[in-house]
Amino acid sequence: MKKYIFILTIFFSVFSVMKAQEKGMAFIKEGSYIPLYGATSQKPVIVKPFYIDIYPVTNSEFLEFVKKNPSYQKSKIKGIFADKSYLSYWPTDFNFGNAKPKSPVTSVSWFAAKKYCECQGKRLATMDEWEYVAMADTKKIDARTKKEFNEYILSWYEKSRTYENEIGKTFKNYWGVYDMHGLVWEWTSDFNSIFLSGESRKDKSTDKNLFCGSGSVNASDLMDYAAFMRYAFRGSLKAQYSTRNLGFRCASTTKPKI
Repeated sequence: MKKYIFILTIFFSVFSVMKAQEKGMAFIKEGSYIPLYGATSQKPVIVKPFYIDIYPVTNSEFLEFVKKNPSYQKSKIKGIFADKSYLSYWPTDFNFGNAKPKSPVTSVSWFAAKKYCECQGKRLATMDEWEYVAMADTKKIDARTKKEFNEYILSWYEKSRTYENEIGKTFKNYWGVYDMHGLVWEWTSDFNSIFLSGESRKDKSTDKNLFCGSGSVNASDLMDYAAFMRYAFRGSLKAQYSTRNLGFRCASTTKPKI
């Protein structure tokens, strides 16, 4: 009887993951990791189970969003929610120009990315969730100590215009997620949380903490240059910023509706 129950449990667990992936999301089991950068202690961070999009959001998907949400169209969005670079490569509100429909949408502010996810019944992933998924290669949950894995990431940092590529062209990692590295940088819900001061600007004298020059603050492993670059880039951002190599994907705490 116990064996029968065990088999049923495994079956429904696999079925649940398959159904989530049918909706374009992968299920991430609970786990822990020690951040390579930005940690104030060496205690592991617990990451609760969640779902994350298998691919970043594309130009065609974001086009459907702005059609339904006029206030986030290029010509109508307010300056407090996006800077002048917002969707800069789109010639008009409903035309992404020469960009490919299945290339990741970029030049999108944190506010717009957050709203998009909310309209899908989802949210942006936290920094810890994103890093936890991103530390996996094709076979291991944590491949950060593998030389070839870090070389792959660093080689991408040296390439230009990778945002022009279509989604799904990089490797499929342990969780079944694509493009965590090799395509675009991605927003997280708490993108600047590792710094003493964030968007609140309680101490204006610490604004320098929001830029790359202060990237070594709280570094737990300065030798991990790949992680250093990610956190330094995030720390240089403000919520209304939008850059050509910055996109996003959504996450969800609960099982997506089928």
